[in-house]
Amino acid sequence: MKCNETTWLMYKAVLEELDVGVHIIDSDGITVIYNRKAMKTESMALEEVLNKDFRDVFGFEKNDDSTLLSALNEGKVTRNRKQTYYNNKGKEITTINNTFPIRKNNDIIGAVELSKDVTQLETVIKQNLVRAKKDVYTFNEFIGNSHAVQTMIEEAKQATRTSSSVFIIGETGTGKEIVAQSIHYGSDRSRMPFISQNCAAIPETLLESLLFGTEKGAFTGALDKPGLFELANGGTLLLDEINSLNFTLQAKLLRVLQERKIRRVGGMEEKEIDVRVIATINEDPLHALEQGRLRRDLYYRLSVVPLHIPPLRERKEDISLLTNHFIRKYNQLFGMSINGVDSSVQSALQQHSWLGNVRELEHAIEGAMNRAYQESVITLEHLPLRLRSSNIHMNTPKVHEVIGNKETLKERLERVEKDYIKDVLNGENGNISKAAEQLGMSRQSLQYRLKKFRESQIPDFVI
Repeated sequence: MKCNETTWLMYKAVLEELDVGVHIIDSDGITVIYNRKAMKTESMALEEVLNKDFRDVFGFEKNDDSTLLSALNEGKVTRNRKQTYYNNKGKEITTINNTFPIRKNNDIIGAVELSKDVTQLETVIKQNLVRAKKDVYTFNEFIGNSHAVQTMIEEAKQATRTSSSVFIIGETGTGKEIVAQSIHYGSDRSRMPFISQNCAAIPETLLESLLFGTEKGAFTGALDKPGLFELANGGTLLLDEINSLNFTLQAKLLRVLQERKIRRVGGMEEKEIDVRVIATINEDPLHALEQGRLRRDLYYRLSVVPLHIPPLRERKEDISLLTNHFIRKYNQLFGMSINGVDSSVQSALQQHSWLGNVRELEHAIEGAMNRAYQESVITLEHLPLRLRSSNIHMNTPKVHEVIGNKETLKERLERVEKDYIKDVLNGENGNISKAAEQLGMSRQSLQYRLKKFRESQIPDFVI
């Protein structure tokens, strides 16, 4: 049956929308089809691969390691095989492949490979192991003399005496991981691993394997691989932004917390674990419960020890202390000798709303010190533009919001947050990565907020 142009366009449209990489080579090893998902997985442009010899573009430890070449040269069919290889820039890629030859009259005329990307899963596990060895925070790293901070620290120190689950509530940039690590390193588990994972940073399809590990046989070529629970055994596992987990995974997590056993993906045997779980959330947990982002039973199980980290706008008496701390830090890093800030800067820092919290303040001071070359004091002109203005609209309630239109505190804060994020995004021409850096939050956290605003009843959220 011949394929006319219309039929081919239909096939091509389907190939481009598939959430699986499709790579087809002809009998000479030349790439003839390479879809969008494959480009994304392998970080390659179409022109770098299409009509090129497959062997000239991708690298393997040995050519025998290529499932696609095995299908072409030997007629070999492989299913659910894990494969690690390199693109033409030397980037390591790990995929799970289904590969088979294409035949015509018993002759092999090409080969096709369908691949799923697990590079991110492999990378995250490696990064967590490296971070577990490098990052060590204690209560001394949490800067603040305000009553709210000192009360929170005292409550956190009490939590070091037990192995109960801890639920840390705090906006992005408030220092949740510092508190979590401080609890771990102040406890009897301090000699055992501390593993941290942001649940919003990993696709849902990979999270289960990442948390619980994989068993040999889950897919062909898979090795027995421990998940984060096993890596943290005897120590502490921090699950950041727990409200990003889907309900199915939340139910499995609840079961692990109750039974203290995990089962790897593809496995039958249950393994006993001894892991203290600390979870964090960047919104009011009651709001997350109401909106269906957090299971009620999981919330009650995690919040044995609830800790609330106050946002910077609620402890502005700590701003001066934090500012001096960051100046000392970047003096050392940059080889500078800034002595402090002038009175206009102090006033601007006190007036700002700090929706990015302590992280935003640190980035503001770092940016100011980049501009204050060979100066001894940070002045207003050294601050980022959003702090220089003496009449920032987000700090001045609009008349219609105060008169004749009463708002709850929660509604007001949501509106202020929305306006500020919108202004920063517009200032960065819609570039989410740059806006996230300016706001002092991760790209994933910003994307989550944008999604929340668009789905909520907050009007006029248009970038």
